[in-house]
Amino acid sequence: MSIDLRRAVPSRTGVLTAVLAAQAVVFVAIALTVALGDGFGEVDDDLGARAFDLASSSSVVRAAADLAAAVFGYPGLMVVVVVMAGIAWLSSERRIAGWLVAGVAVVVPGNHLLKEAFDRPRPEWDEPLTTIGGLAFPSGHAAGAGLLFTSLILLTIILTGRGLRRRLLITLWVVVGLFVAASRVLLGVHHVSDVVAGLAFGSFVALGLWLLIAIDESRVPSALATLTGTGQRRAAVVLNPAKVGDVDEFKARVRVAATLHGWPEPAWFETTVEDPGHGQARAALEAGADLIVAAGGDGTVRAVCEEAARTGVAIGIIPHGTGNLLARNLGIPLNARDALDVAFGGQDKAIDLARFTTDSGVQTSFLVMAGLGMDAMIMTGVDDNLKSRVGWLAYFVSGVKALRYPGMKVEISVDDGEVRKFRARTVVIGNVGFLQGGIPLLPAARIDDGMLDVVVLAPRRFLGWIPIVWRVVTRQKRTNDRLDRLTGSKVHIKAGSDTPMQLDGDPVGDGLEITAEVRPGVLLVRVPAVPISGN
Repeated sequence: MSIDLRRAVPSRTGVLTAVLAAQAVVFVAIALTVALGDGFGEVDDDLGARAFDLASSSSVVRAAADLAAAVFGYPGLMVVVVVMAGIAWLSSERRIAGWLVAGVAVVVPGNHLLKEAFDRPRPEWDEPLTTIGGLAFPSGHAAGAGLLFTSLILLTIILTGRGLRRRLLITLWVVVGLFVAASRVLLGVHHVSDVVAGLAFGSFVALGLWLLIAIDESRVPSALATLTGTGQRRAAVVLNPAKVGDVDEFKARVRVAATLHGWPEPAWFETTVEDPGHGQARAALEAGADLIVAAGGDGTVRAVCEEAARTGVAIGIIPHGTGNLLARNLGIPLNARDALDVAFGGQDKAIDLARFTTDSGVQTSFLVMAGLGMDAMIMTGVDDNLKSRVGWLAYFVSGVKALRYPGMKVEISVDDGEVRKFRARTVVIGNVGFLQGGIPLLPAARIDDGMLDVVVLAPRRFLGWIPIVWRVVTRQKRTNDRLDRLTGSKVHIKAGSDTPMQLDGDPVGDGLEITAEVRPGVLLVRVPAVPISGN
């Protein structure tokens, strides 16, 4: 779970308070009308009769309403909330767990007390679709739906970046929540005013408790968390125009984010085919930048980070590549707008950089992973046209083709120690542990532990990949001659013949030897703010 509570704080102050006040006004207005008379009279009767007739004449509508009644009653509500709270608790999000449980603890007994206080009977029909006892105002199902789906909306906001996925999920929660409430009118067991009041009550409780319990000022970055370099707040942006798309639109977004977080107009540097970012990063440093924002693919990010190592200047990462493994492993949002918020408003994290040398003359660094064998063959075999259309799935297609890559003889030594011999299909040196989709190739790897992790994969035949994939996905610690792991600050690999090599997803040609050596904590990268105090 990757939670950034700042996402739930609107850019305009007072929005959440205004929504809370509107919910209260709706409930109080309806409650007074019910208490002083017979609800909304003709409006309740007319809309109720139309809904009842629709459910009576349509078996599909009736079945859907019955399903909503069965699934989203108090028992179903409690099960869902307990599961959500349990996940939050196990993820060390104790405030979120407490907020979820508190919502049920308020809505269930609170709704019962309200029913007793208003003592409103349910609608009566000559031939009822369902028979249910108890009182009508406010609707318990609607109150539960208001609580549950408002909670889901808030969780969606803090767990996802701005974009289509967030909008689709929020739309889904709103539609399902409204239908659950409407199902009570369709079945003829509540007036329209009962369900509107129930929705307002449940939603009010969810949002009110959110403001009281879940939102915590310590979750918002302090001023110290965003100081870097000279502290004069000079920003520079190194961008790859081939990756960011509309450069003018991107610059406009950067200016908005910078202004929002108190940074002036950044200096701009564009990469070229000849220079993927090294010269631009040096120019930014010479100009006195306190923060360099790298916007582009993995190559651009790596070039900028190489130049910024040991300078004390932080790097903000706006991922526009295909793999974006560094951003994924650091919890940096893949959505550009959210990533800009992190770049200008996050906090600095010291991470390791690895020096990479081959016998063929390549001398550079890597941030994520390097290796030789089948994984490098996958990088080499990726169809660029397919990659531009389907993104990282192009690597999957190339991977299927490379599964039959033959075994190779390799010798590996760690920290200049004993040389171990393997017959492997691929060897990967990792500064981080996770691939796309959260696949834990090197689950013990940490980007700030001063160590490199190595995995040796050696299936004997094609079907031998199945148990290896299973062991990787399930994070099994057991090793053998089919999957082995090593750890150290320096790794030397020697192949028996010229072998494809890669670093950070880019092929670097064929060679016989790789030497990788970690440089602990030499690079500052902007990451999402973490709590200053405990939850």
